Amino acid sequence: MKKTIFTLFIAAGLIISCGQTRNNSGRNADGSADTAKAVIVFTEYEHDFGKVKEGEKVSYIFSFENKGAGNLVILSALTSCGCTVPKYDKKPIASGKGGKLEVVFDTSGREGMQAKTIAVNSNATVPVVILKITAEVERKK
Repeated sequence: MKKTIFTLFIAAGLIISCGQTRNNSGRNADGSADTAKAVIVFTEYEHDFGKVKEGEKVSYIFSFENKGAGNLVILSALTSCGCTVPKYDKKPIASGKGGKLEVVFDTSGREGMQAKTIAVNSNATVPVVILKITAEVERKK
């Protein structure tokens, strides 16, 4: 069941990304075609919060760098659950520069081992990158 939901989640992200207009024109200042591509590389792709108490809001910042030649634009960040909220800068990130994507996980109403995914959709050579957070949520006493 979880694999089916995960597959549908990824497919939805890919379908959504197909219909979006890119923020850059694909042209250089002189009007010639811009063939430079962005490459997004995260320092970590998973984070474990460890044990947390039910009701806590915990957050983690995933750092990344644009290692490609073109500007990087994050188009969306879709989560596998409404309890997980991503925050990121929508401005283009130049080659060699970095950025941050913050993920806030609300443990309210959760108990036990939790695993949530974030599908980061961008104009990079690999358009969808999956990040993962995990936590063991302990019931309030």
